[in-house]
Amino acid sequence: MNAILNQIFFNDKANNVKMQLYFAISFTLFTILALGIDSVYFAANYFDGRQIVNLLAVVYFSFFFLVSGSYLRKLMFTMVFLSYIGELIFCTLLGMYDYRTVVIPVYVPFGHAIVYASGYVFAHTEWAVRNDKPLKKQFAIGFILLFLSVGIFLNDVFSLIFGVFFFLLLKRKKWQNLYYFIALCVIFIELVGTYFQCWKWVPKTFGLIPAVNPPMGAVFFYAGGDVLLVKIVDFWKLKTENVPLKIIEKVK
Repeated sequence: MNAILNQIFFNDKANNVKMQLYFAISFTLFTILALGIDSVYFAANYFDGRQIVNLLAVVYFSFFFLVSGSYLRKLMFTMVFLSYIGELIFCTLLGMYDYRTVVIPVYVPFGHAIVYASGYVFAHTEWAVRNDKPLKKQFAIGFILLFLSVGIFLNDVFSLIFGVFFFLLLKRKKWQNLYYFIALCVIFIELVGTYFQCWKWVPKTFGLIPAVNPPMGAVFFYAGGDVLLVKIVDFWKLKTENVPLKIIEKVK
């Protein structure tokens, strides 16, 4: 059993940088295709494609996982379970948004892992690393304008509030561009998912805070989840390898 786990989570022989970038870029087309099949329109005019999307998400995740390095594999694997817990909290318990059906789709936690991995890969490309400083300024300005715009013109108070929390978290994490890249992937999938009506955010979060569908401030919850995700994976790595923690790979 240990040999199998070591082969899956501690072996970098299958690390394929080009294929990782391919899957990260293709995630946009995959998202449109998958969520289109799970859409209200598709179900009303053809058939309920939920099971097809579930299968597609697992397959896409699996291939992305197989070409990734050991550290990213741990992140993706952990993200599936962590995101499902998040769904139970934010969707089922707090009722911040609802899916097309009562049941949380199987593809959702795998989709979260794909979104995270895509942002991770983009953030570690040679171009992103080389342009780290100018990107930090451009991202900061862009996201400030985004949160202010939806807050002022669309009365998205949710995004104003959690946009502030997003930047406070970034400050704590030394303004890593990783969080901006993940946020961009999150915004894309939120826009596509709500367009196809695969899920819908409630007009007033907690019955008090006005929000649009989708609220841009939702990126805070993904960023916060990443902080917990990294802590879990680093603890896992520390306990299994018993060596000082290091970032063991970068996509170049």
